[in-house]
Amino acid sequence: MAPRVDGTDHQRRRDEELQEVTVGRLDLHEAPITLAPYDTGWPRLFSREADRLRTALGPVALRIEHVGSTSVPGLVAKPVIDVLLVVPDPADEPGYVPQLEAAGYVLRIREPGWFEHRLLKGPDTDVNLHVFGPGAAEVERVLRFRDRLRGDDAARDRYARTKRELARRTWRHVQDYADAKSAVVEEILAARTGPGQRPSS
Repeated sequence: MAPRVDGTDHQRRRDEELQEVTVGRLDLHEAPITLAPYDTGWPRLFSREADRLRTALGPVALRIEHVGSTSVPGLVAKPVIDVLLVVPDPADEPGYVPQLEAAGYVLRIREPGWFEHRLLKGPDTDVNLHVFGPGAAEVERVLRFRDRLRGDDAARDRYARTKRELARRTWRHVQDYADAKSAVVEEILAARTGPGQRPSS
């Protein structure tokens, strides 16, 4: 019979797991998630970041995309601009991180075991810059989900309801809130589009 794991042990293990991939101190959230109505200024904030990234990286920036809920018109979202950056090799940090740091970005997450994902925070706007390589399956998955929500009202409304329900809970880590949405994300990606709805690209 497996030993019983109480909530404290689970929290400690989760804290350790997240600290392992966090650069610097792991900050606890311990609060509900604040969602904001869609803001028509979000695409402009993304465009500014994209210009900053192209200036900093030049041809090293293979692809720059606005992703996450702020990229979907009409969807409630945490007011954080999610940017997807594809570079030749995210594990080769000397090839792009110093240039990003010089532009004001700060490396916060390093996940070698998950598509060599890196996450940097933006210099003056609340930005999550997600860095992947060109072969990472997560790149196409994230873009497919974005495009599905942009073109399917029912899927977007379902996702918004789920976000609102989950956001009311108190979350020790913001990542736990993100992980809790995984099931509905996969269901939306797997579902067929209904009559009159544009299929995801």
